[in-house]
Amino acid sequence: MKKTNKPHKPEEFSKVVVIGTSAGGLNALKKLISQLRKGFPLPILVVRHISADATGNVVLDELNKFNTVKCQHAKSGNDLKPGYLYLAPSDHHLMIGKDLKLLVTKGAQENRSRPAIDPLFRSTAVAFGAGVIGILLTGYLDDGTAGMKAIKRCGGICIVQDPDDAQYPAMPRNAINNVKVDYSLPISAMGALLYELIPQELQKNKTVPKDVLIEAKIAARVLSDLSSVNTVGDQVPFNCPGCGGVLWQVDKDDDMRFRCHTGHAYTAAALLAEQTNKIEETMWTALRMFEERKNLLTEIAHGKKGVGSKSALERAKMSQVHIDRIRAILKTGDDENGDDTPS
Repeated sequence: MKKTNKPHKPEEFSKVVVIGTSAGGLNALKKLISQLRKGFPLPILVVRHISADATGNVVLDELNKFNTVKCQHAKSGNDLKPGYLYLAPSDHHLMIGKDLKLLVTKGAQENRSRPAIDPLFRSTAVAFGAGVIGILLTGYLDDGTAGMKAIKRCGGICIVQDPDDAQYPAMPRNAINNVKVDYSLPISAMGALLYELIPQELQKNKTVPKDVLIEAKIAARVLSDLSSVNTVGDQVPFNCPGCGGVLWQVDKDDDMRFRCHTGHAYTAAALLAEQTNKIEETMWTALRMFEERKNLLTEIAHGKKGVGSKSALERAKMSQVHIDRIRAILKTGDDENGDDTPS
């Protein structure tokens, strides 16, 4: 893809490394970054799933101890610099924006996460094409799979941690199952692989697929309308758990993905997990309301005599039946919620 107004000379760098991880990510990042040498010739962009109330400073402090690359939080509008690692701030997506500058935005969550991995991988694939080296590490569920697919379709290189080497293998395993990755290997071998890949001549950039470009623009908040989403999929009879809007199914192959016109995006696993969470929230609300109803009816029964008292007491007993049913459902638990936020 032809680029204009590029802020860096071609000889400085024409490639970029992007890394996505979640649960177990701190240890994984430490193992990887410790293998790099000072003066690493490319910029590195990292998304690690993190709760909205965390700062991410612990990650930066730990990585800076290795004194290999300069690690800092990404700031919107800043240039990319070789030898720097840019970490997505909590509660913000990290992407590549106009003129190959960093773009940090509080857009809609993708795969129940902000920051999410897919927006970074997708936007970098659009911006750098064959120059992207994407790395997916340990984590739950399947954020990063669609992003890896975008990197692959734009000519970039896909590296996935060997699931047997991952503390939480679901995320790398999903990518391997759905994307023809270039390398699947333990973290201990990734540093050497990067130094092998960096000097290799770039392959010819592939034309950015229209759907990848549109999704990248939606995530960057450039596009957010019905006509845009209509071009990448068809409406399905599900609602977006994030905003209540209609969902479109994006992919037609095995890894089902969904998106609403305001920007929320889900894999099938993430959508199911979010639906489960919403159901649980509703059940807890219903439990509270039935308990309050039972208590009120009991008070009414105690304060009345005759037919009214008996009726209130029977209704209180029926409320207890509903309470017991709801409690039984909640006690069964459901491991579908896939909580992917590391502490």
